[in-house]
Amino acid sequence: MLDDIEKNAKELKLFHKAGGKTIVDATTIDYGRSAKALIQIAKMVPEVNIISVTGFNLGSYYDTWVYEYSLDQIIGLLKRDITQGMEGTNARAGLLKVGTSYNYIMKVEEKTLRAAAKVHVELGTPMVSHTTLGTMAHEQIEIMIDEGVDLGKVAFYHMDHNLDFWYQKKILEKGAYIVYDCTGKIKYGPEEWRINMLKRLIKAGFLEQLMIAGDTARRSYYKSYGGGPGLDYIPTRYIPRILEEGFTQEMIDTLFIENPKRFLSW
Repeated sequence: MLDDIEKNAKELKLFHKAGGKTIVDATTIDYGRSAKALIQIAKMVPEVNIISVTGFNLGSYYDTWVYEYSLDQIIGLLKRDITQGMEGTNARAGLLKVGTSYNYIMKVEEKTLRAAAKVHVELGTPMVSHTTLGTMAHEQIEIMIDEGVDLGKVAFYHMDHNLDFWYQKKILEKGAYIVYDCTGKIKYGPEEWRINMLKRLIKAGFLEQLMIAGDTARRSYYKSYGGGPGLDYIPTRYIPRILEEGFTQEMIDTLFIENPKRFLSW
């Protein structure tokens, strides 16, 4: 994804022009994270804050060394990324990321999850979670609780892959955030489905635990590469639509400003 610095900077400028000020790059160690590339892009577009992550996505992507590392070695790596810098740079990660497979948790995924949880408890760093197709969030929560994680500092990604009100309500009742990040990806279902579930969750009293994002981890999602919907989709098309569908400006500010600000601060 970060193979062309110029195109990535161009895309980020579109985001800024549309009003964007802060973006999370959730690319993990096992999924092509490049601290040096992010530093270059940040210098080219200084108007936008870029928050990077440390951690791991899915066991099927891990290099052999992740399987071989002990729990303590992984903890040490994550802590260095946060307190000293990533990949030999002075750019420090602002979030921990964990992930699990579709409908099961690999032993190595549990190891990296527990490592991240222990670092979270020690440093207070917020955690974000990859849930493949919106599954295994409840099982992740069990492990997090076992490790003493503050669920008010955990956000579960990809939950709009699994638009199950009961399932999501149970996560929110534990105090965690959920993130809808399929916006603009109609191949996963129409926006109407996601918007209607958001309305239902808001009506149930969970407005302050919801966030909306764009999972744009492929070149085909960037306008600068000739694709779409682009990083400017949410501010230029999605927000106007949900305003038209009955969301108030106060709801918009909560979803896109107040909730992320509260979650990301530590």
